[in-house]
Amino acid sequence: MSADETQTQALREAETHMRKGAFEAALQVLEPVLSDAPDHVDALYMRAVCQRYLKQGNDARATLDHLLRVAPEFGRGLQEDGHLFRDQGDRDRALGSYRAAVRANPALHAAWSAQAQILAEQGRADEARLAQAQADQIKALPPALQAAMHHLHENRLLKAENLCRSWLTQNPKDVAGMRLLAEIGSRLGVLEDAEFLLESAVTFEPGNADLRVDYIRILRKRQKFGKALEEAQTLYDRDPDNPVFISQLAIERMQTGDYARAVELFDRVLERAPGDPATLTSRGHALKTWGRSEEAIASYQAACQSDPAHGDAWYGLANLKTYRFDADERAIMQAEDSRPGQPLQTRINLNFALGKAFEDEGDFASAFERYREGNALKTRQTRYTTDQIEREFEAQKKYCTPDLFSPSAPSGDPSPDPIFIVGLPRAGSTLLEQILASHSQVDGTLELPNIISISHALRGRQRASDKTRYPRILSELDSEALEKLGRRYLEETAIHRKGAPFFTDKMPNNFRHIGLIKAILPNAKIIDARRHPMACCVSGFKQLFAEGQEFTYGLEEIGAYYRGYVELMDHWDQVMPGQILRVIHEDVVNDLEAQVRRILDYCGLEFEPGCVAFHKTKREVRTASSEQVRQPINTKGLEQWKAYDAWLDPLRDALGPVLDDWRRDTPLQIAACS
Repeated sequence: MSADETQTQALREAETHMRKGAFEAALQVLEPVLSDAPDHVDALYMRAVCQRYLKQGNDARATLDHLLRVAPEFGRGLQEDGHLFRDQGDRDRALGSYRAAVRANPALHAAWSAQAQILAEQGRADEARLAQAQADQIKALPPALQAAMHHLHENRLLKAENLCRSWLTQNPKDVAGMRLLAEIGSRLGVLEDAEFLLESAVTFEPGNADLRVDYIRILRKRQKFGKALEEAQTLYDRDPDNPVFISQLAIERMQTGDYARAVELFDRVLERAPGDPATLTSRGHALKTWGRSEEAIASYQAACQSDPAHGDAWYGLANLKTYRFDADERAIMQAEDSRPGQPLQTRINLNFALGKAFEDEGDFASAFERYREGNALKTRQTRYTTDQIEREFEAQKKYCTPDLFSPSAPSGDPSPDPIFIVGLPRAGSTLLEQILASHSQVDGTLELPNIISISHALRGRQRASDKTRYPRILSELDSEALEKLGRRYLEETAIHRKGAPFFTDKMPNNFRHIGLIKAILPNAKIIDARRHPMACCVSGFKQLFAEGQEFTYGLEEIGAYYRGYVELMDHWDQVMPGQILRVIHEDVVNDLEAQVRRILDYCGLEFEPGCVAFHKTKREVRTASSEQVRQPINTKGLEQWKAYDAWLDPLRDALGPVLDDWRRDTPLQIAACS
């Protein structure tokens, strides 16, 4: 019997004892498990429960503290934390733990009911009724769906999916089951299935507002911004005074570039809920993207003052890159980070913000420690592995051969409209986008996930068992199928364009899909934005990304990813020579006009002086470099990484030979530079 099987058997035996009230016997069974695996989450949880029932309060507290250090967002652990505080008479701390528990796992009806009881005791009748309603709603669900919810919120997605699908086989029109399976599909990246489920559920219960909000969110994830806006408008028209509906419409207005209307709507929410930190933060994001930095700062600061634990607002300030925290702000963030029971995402935001605060003070040791801690916390939310991405890179090299791009091979839509800017994040791609968007013939859009969405569709539902279906399938598609995919990309991205003949797509991770891009859009231009590996990787390590850049949360991981990127770009240069323009960030900074001219020449565009004066261009910029590209170019960021040199040996080791041979000049690049 394997170690895992032995542990599983022991946990089942302990659970049997606990059901019978034999808590001492359960503890005896659990001890060998924890001796072999001291951080075993389920065993720690069960030990804490046993200790509480045995009135061993101090021991239970020590076990829970250990558990919540290992798994700070383990819902059942937080619920047990609430039970222990409640039994010890600390109602306020119990309430805080119960609230944290249902944030981590909304399916914990016992935590909802316990909240309701405490709130009622405190005379907060309305809040108590809402909490009890949540408990009653969950308890009314079929046991299969309750179990699926627990699996979902404890990240056992395949178990949750199997339970949900089994339930829906017997109850195909059950809206609760459809909604839950859609959430599972969204987390697994199966967005088309999730959209279909929610669209169907809405037809069964058109008046279900929560269902429509879920539908809007999945439409946004699928980049169907027009449809998402239409649905949000429908909700708003139903009840224009509902703050949730107003906020939803504001978010969709942001997605379609209507920042003036978005800010106006956020202001209306704030009239009804003054000081609401989430709304103030969203308003700050809108103002930042719109280019109104001072107003964005004021909105973020108001959110922090309203709720000092609102980490998203603190990181919003840090992510401006131009904001400097004062000593009082730094002290508040440190106090909030050390406060027991803070949600994982709050601590992540606070640590990245503190990293920026200490960096600005020149305390690089403290800054690095905060960045390291923020990254370590963030990895708890990801399933990324270097082995997985290396297999993906190797599959691209194996199946995207020269034959795929030969003149006689099937090809897609001939439109020359897209200009893809690829590479790693923090490599200067926003600067290149701003340069191109300053040209009269080019629309600057944003990081469009449409190519990645097409790649997911080509993988199909069998991606777990057939890991190379994509990109292998590219060689099996005829011209009609490839043209259809190219048109799909152009149609889906049209909402971001403003009438210019060309447009940019600066999703960095598209370098992994250049074979797909060239197959479905053979005349698209591709620019490889490259930066010195130490500068690029350290900048990525210091950045908290919204999503999709899980490789940045460890020095070894980001170094291996950079190395894999360079090697995959070598492959693209070999199978489609002369098709990709490499632009080195340091070259752009040191000789802006020369690099602007070669970029425009590659894109077939006439030189325009506005491209050199890119910082004067008024447009929305959503990335972390938004404030930097609104300033004249400078060299001060080129060697900032050296301040952290003493801690970067793991990065150097992971980069290997690429550290000294990262430019990989191609004939196209050499000719363009001459």
